[in-house]
Amino acid sequence: MISIVDYGVGNLFSLSSSLAKLGIENKITGEAADFEAATHIILPGVGAFGDAMAKLEATGLVPCLKAKAANGKPLLGICLGMQLLFEESLEYGSHKGLGLIKGSVCPLENDLRAAGFGYKVPHMGWNALHIVNPESPLMKNSKDGDYMYFVHSFYAKNCENALVATAEYGVTVPATVSNGSVYGCQFHPEKSGARGLEILKAFADL
Repeated sequence: MISIVDYGVGNLFSLSSSLAKLGIENKITGEAADFEAATHIILPGVGAFGDAMAKLEATGLVPCLKAKAANGKPLLGICLGMQLLFEESLEYGSHKGLGLIKGSVCPLENDLRAAGFGYKVPHMGWNALHIVNPESPLMKNSKDGDYMYFVHSFYAKNCENALVATAEYGVTVPATVSNGSVYGCQFHPEKSGARGLEILKAFADL
């Protein structure tokens, strides 16, 4: 059973439907008891970091999620959910994250402009994965060049030790990260067609 964290942020139905399509039992929930019983946890999210972190803290689930991760229960953050796994975000101020992966979340536009690229922000669309850690179990069904769907204006930095896969959008964007049993996808696997479903399947197999 995969428990999907419901904290008032994100389109949970498409994620739940994608898991169901794979025959994976899942439950959208905000109850700590469900995360105790779950074999895996997914933390989704869209929107602004500070607002999402405040909502997550208001649920009282942060200690539970940290404890489950520390005990080795597989946890996957998706899009903003991945960003919340990091130590901090510089999105409209400075905000502390869950601190499960070392690194910071920074504005994509600043670095694009500094590098001389006029790409649009948010980064929205399909980009190929470059797998830098093929031994990661999250990549067992994936290959270099698989396309995933991204929608984001901020991205992770200073997280080289956690990199599993990257994507290029003028700058190198950490697309998939991991630290122990904690994993993150900047892209939306549930919106990335058959290749995205393979990511979810690999996570469920952990």
